[in-house]
Amino acid sequence: MVNRLTIFLTVTGLLVAGAAATILISLSSGDGANATVENPAPASPDAERRRRAGQFFGGDPDRDVRGGQEMKPRW
Repeated sequence: MVNRLTIFLTVTGLLVAGAAATILISLSSGDGANATVENPAPASPDAERRRRAGQFFGGDPDRDVRGGQEMKPRW
């Protein structure tokens, strides 16, 4: 049976390796303070989110669905 020290050292080693990989990936991606912004974010992200939600959930703008027959519950 494997003793607790071996399991502890294995888990610790995996955590350290994962942390090191995360740090190396974040440093190599160039997301630092001196990175240039090519496409700046819009002034109001909430307004953009609402506009996109309205487009997605709005349905077909050419079809009138408000005046049709409404569905009745099945109980």
